[in-house]
Amino acid sequence: MEIIKKVVTETEDGMRIDSAVAALNENISRTLAGNLIKEGTILLDDKTVKVSAKVKVGQVISMPDEYVAEKDETIKAEDIDLDVIYEDDDIVVVNKPKDMVVHPATGNWSGTLVNAMLGKYELSDENGEVRPGIVHRLDKNTTGVMVVAKNNVSHNKLAEQIQNRNFKKIYLALVRGVVKENEAIIELPIGRHPTDRKKMAVVKGGRESYTKFKVLERFNGFTLLEVELKTGRTHQIRVHMSHIGYPIVGDDVYSNGKNPFGATSQMLHSSVLGITHPTTGEYMEFKAELPKEFEDALELLRKN
Repeated sequence: MEIIKKVVTETEDGMRIDSAVAALNENISRTLAGNLIKEGTILLDDKTVKVSAKVKVGQVISMPDEYVAEKDETIKAEDIDLDVIYEDDDIVVVNKPKDMVVHPATGNWSGTLVNAMLGKYELSDENGEVRPGIVHRLDKNTTGVMVVAKNNVSHNKLAEQIQNRNFKKIYLALVRGVVKENEAIIELPIGRHPTDRKKMAVVKGGRESYTKFKVLERFNGFTLLEVELKTGRTHQIRVHMSHIGYPIVGDDVYSNGKNPFGATSQMLHSSVLGITHPTTGEYMEFKAELPKEFEDALELLRKN
């Protein structure tokens, strides 16, 4: 992932930053820009700002190129099997497998969840061509339950729930080390790593981030945690757990990627997602079973 930098000119002077981004890069819509700004992915002079922030001549807007479709790239519908947990006229809930990127980006223009979804459904276009229907994400090697919006009304209502922290998001995580506390809350700000822009880190001035965990099982050198998110920062669980000394098993970015289980992805699974249905107003909760690699690792630890 590379960082694209755009200098604000007289044309964009005084614009809201979301409008300026859309003006400076025709591949990013104002709506998508707004979402990326809220995530802390688009920065102004290397700082996170509100969507309503006004830009000035000479300021620099930074954005990762992974969110930008190249002009000669089109997002194709593909025939890819999906583990669909639930669907209706408004939403689709899936159990995302490991090794699947959520939406197309540089180096991954096919084989993504979006490509698979487009092969089966009409999706909302609130996030533009690159991220149709996507209201939240899971990392490539994080498995588990995700909801995708079929239309713009549903998309906006789900996005509002996320913004108001009304999404219930519970993960299972196997970490290295024996966690002493039975329960704890991590409230440490997360932003772009100061020297490695491909990574996130706990940094002064980063975005407020809240991670709650409790111990489910302790093993020899490892701990199984239930983790609940109230915020959804990029790589949040991985960054927070690594920062306090308990990295996710198999994480090749915030740990050393090694594990004694032969697992080929990180041991982080989105197990429960709770939402208010955008049309009916009914609270709905969806669960995704652990992948086999994760179950096998737990079985081995319990035997030992």
